[in-house]
Amino acid sequence: MMMENQEKIKVLVVDDHPIMRVGISAIINARPDMVTVAQAGTGEEAIKLFEQYRPDITLMDLRLPGMSGVDAIRAIRTRYPPACFVVLTTYEGDEDIYQALEAGASGYIIKGMPHDALIDALRRVHSGGRFLPTLVSRALASRTPDADLSSREREVLRLLAKGESNKGIAAHLGITEATVKCHVSVILMRLQVADRTQAVVAALQRGLVHL
Repeated sequence: MMMENQEKIKVLVVDDHPIMRVGISAIINARPDMVTVAQAGTGEEAIKLFEQYRPDITLMDLRLPGMSGVDAIRAIRTRYPPACFVVLTTYEGDEDIYQALEAGASGYIIKGMPHDALIDALRRVHSGGRFLPTLVSRALASRTPDADLSSREREVLRLLAKGESNKGIAAHLGITEATVKCHVSVILMRLQVADRTQAVVAALQRGLVHL
């Protein structure tokens, strides 16, 4: 006999692509022990729908218009600390994974993985476990403890990625060129690279910045 909805694992699906949301929801609804209770296209919408439906698990994309998936996870967990999250995203960088797990996600799935991995992740997280595939665990393990950048260093890095000169960065941030040079030196050291171009490449690969 089919389980009643209240006994099923209730899932909120958050993704900015409508077709992706519908596809994921269909995969979830095809399982007898889970059901999609709502779909959101933005982080702000996810917060409202979470409050309305109180899902057992929120399946969260990281790349959303406006508020990021990580910020949405933080906002929801601030109000509802027991909330459970599984991230489903295209981002494979160690910094993306670290930030999502630090925000409170218990599972991390890369889009393109088999459907069974998604279902397994939802069931495992619902039962109190974690779900980190080998690819994700390996990326996380490669993250060096001293790789943390300050918020100002991240701002400088984002502007570097946009092709700004030291002078341009200084004007944007209202600081001196000498201070910018100091920040760039620290960034190169922490990313273990030799120049600005390598810093941008490394930052993009790791998910420290996104174009």
